Amino acid sequence: MKIAIIGAGNLGLAVAKGVLHSNGATTMYLTKRNTTEIKDFEKYGNVTVTSDNQEAVKKSDVLIFAVQPGHFAAILEQVKDLLTEKHVIISTITGFSISKIEEIIGSERYIIRSMPNTAISVGNSMTCLCTNELGKKRIDLAKAIFNRMGHTLEIPEDQMQAATVICASGIAFWMRLIRATTQGAIQLGFDAKEAQELAMHTCNGAASLLIESGSHPEEEIDRVTTPKGCTIEGLNEMEHQGLSSSLIRGIVASFEKISHIKKG
Repeated sequence: MKIAIIGAGNLGLAVAKGVLHSNGATTMYLTKRNTTEIKDFEKYGNVTVTSDNQEAVKKSDVLIFAVQPGHFAAILEQVKDLLTEKHVIISTITGFSISKIEEIIGSERYIIRSMPNTAISVGNSMTCLCTNELGKKRIDLAKAIFNRMGHTLEIPEDQMQAATVICASGIAFWMRLIRATTQGAIQLGFDAKEAQELAMHTCNGAASLLIESGSHPEEEIDRVTTPKGCTIEGLNEMEHQGLSSSLIRGIVASFEKISHIKKG
């Protein structure tokens, strides 16, 4: 694949690293207004670093846009006349709808929206994807790109805001749960470094169990709870204090906020 990443900031570079480390591109263009900080990427040999978006578009088939939302429309206007029937447009820009993209470049383009999270930087993102009608023909290509950096799920566009809360804001929610577990471990006598290590790897193990087994969480909970045991005692106390309801209310509050921002 000939890939261009238009806007090689933190997210764009994370995508670039994932693709390059898995040999997913025959050539890659990385664009940024100030290219000094990303010149090192040219050591890969098949990477060209440039501030010229038009050059990158001309020399590539897959265009991944990772620019600031306020700059996206102008950049699309800048390159729209260079687009051909071979180009696949993948947007990572939050809140910029497919219909907005189509208004600028037309609907007869392969257009895909992606919503990765910050774990893409360690190759473990949960990335949601949606497409326009024509883009459905290239969704497998987009999945192949982002599956190199985690896991993908194709969803309708009207669920992208909800996915942003669950997957992008969700990273922060899980961090807070890990922090709370760490604090509990410190109270039980572990030093801070040990406590965080215990919390992180236990969280990772819990998620891995579900991913590998396909089990429902309650099935795995049943495996570690015994009658009158310490696990069920702790779980019940957490529920009495509102653990599940607080999480759900927090998720809903985040969704209401992002919906309000979109309307504003």
